[in-house]
Amino acid sequence: MLGVFAEFETNLRRERQLEGIAAAKARGAYRGRKPSVDPVEVQRLRVEAKLGATEIARRLGVGRASVYRALARHERPA
Repeated sequence: MLGVFAEFETNLRRERQLEGIAAAKARGAYRGRKPSVDPVEVQRLRVEAKLGATEIARRLGVGRASVYRALARHERPA
């Protein structure tokens, strides 16, 4: 019986959360996280300075995965 109440409360909370997110999106306040790396700068370092992903990541203070993601986005524009 307690499980039923817990599930009911979880569903109510989920509905309230989705309503809040929808309202925030309507206001333009729900845009997600800002990019941690500038893809143009990553590409510049890759092409002009001929640096690898590890060195680019060190210089920009980000992880290598962020560098690879930025390079992949540059190769196939959104």
